[in-house]
Order: sequence, then C-alpha cells, then structure tokens
Amino acid sequence: MHLLIVSATPFEIQPLTNHLKSSFEKISDSHFKKNKLEIRLLITGVGMAHTAFSLGHVLAKNQFNLAINAGIAGAFDRSLNIGDVVQVVTEQFGDLGVEEKDGSFTDVFEMELFDKNQPPFEDGLLRNEGAAGFGFLPKCKGLTVNKVHGTNASANAASKKYGADIESMEGAAFFLACKLSEVPFLQVRSISNYVEARNRELWDLPKAIKNLNNILIEIINVFASNQ
Repeated sequence: MHLLIVSATPFEIQPLTNHLKSSFEKISDSHFKKNKLEIRLLITGVGMAHTAFSLGHVLAKNQFNLAINAGIAGAFDRSLNIGDVVQVVTEQFGDLGVEEKDGSFTDVFEMELFDKNQPPFEDGLLRNEGAAGFGFLPKCKGLTVNKVHGTNASANAASKKYGADIESMEGAAFFLACKLSEVPFLQVRSISNYVEARNRELWDLPKAIKNLNNILIEIINVFASNQ
C-alpha cells in the first residue's frame, strides 16, 4: 500500500513524523516503509495555491492508494470541542468571488462564472464519496478560505451562507486535486479554535496537534499491521 500524508506545515504532523522515524524504515526524510506499507509525507505550504501545485506535481508522477490531508482547523460548530478530531466529507471554496458594495459576498457559482454541477462539483460542493470507510471519525462539512475569518460578523456571515462546520486554508484544494487525479482520499482535522473574533489566547494548538497525531498514528499502525 502506498500512502500519501499531506500537511500544510511540518509542525502539524511532527509527532507522526517522529513516530515514523522511530518505528519505520527510513528511505528518505519524507519516505518511510514498514512491511508492505510505504508512506510519503508532503508538506505543501499554507493555502490553496501551494496545496494545489504541490499535489498536482506529486500526483502526476506517483501513484497512491490513499491520500490523507491532516491539519488543524477552526470550528463554526460550537458542538465541537477544542481538540476534537473530525473527518471532512464535503468541501467548498469560501472566498472565491466578489465583495458587493453592501459588503456581502457573491461566489463564482452565484455569479454563474462556473457551473455549480460541473464535475467534480455537485451543487458547488466537493464530496468525498469514500469517506464511509472511516466511520469512527465524526463527519463535518468544510469551508476553505484564503483569509480566515477574524471577526464575529464575518464568521457569522460565512456560517450562515455556507452552513459549514469547520474552516481551513487547504481542504478544498486537496479535495479538488485528489478528485481530478482519481486518488482515494481522506481529510482529517483537529479543532484548535472557534471561528470568532480572533483571540489566540483561546486557542489550544498543543492539544489539537496531539489529538490529531494520535489518530494518524492509529490509522497508519492499522494499515501497517494489515499489510
């Protein structure tokens, strides 16, 4: 089995990297092997553009049985707790469009610049049809933005418009690249904060990263034992 693990930054998956270095055969700094399981790590850089380019480059030259996007996220949904780990089953672009003179936002689908049902989109959404195989993780709807929301007004407007549960800066680009490349995929996110008036003192990055990596290590250990 060939597994690709994708993260925007190295620190979000550092515990996993440490585990691979100690428990797997190291082929290179980003390539590890155990039994018949081979794992490659891809650090894309933050944001949609870096993610799309990095994935397009790697997926054009390599074949993978599964790609996993792992990282932290902000939660719109207050029923989610800081540190909860979820899988994202739908994604959408949250700031691809225009700001109107009244301050409202109109996206490219509403502008009819792009058909909301042109594959791989379905009603403007990117769906992960293969997510059912990881049913032990709660399912969430993701919203991907270049500029994360930092006021209560903008956060509430985005939540009302799109009905998303969480927000990230890479998820939809990851979904799009995997769907167009026909690579099975999974997006796993851990909640580090709520999407609200920006206050880093209320975030808990260590807890989110710890919980995220515990799940990632559990997943790859199951894969390794089944090879």
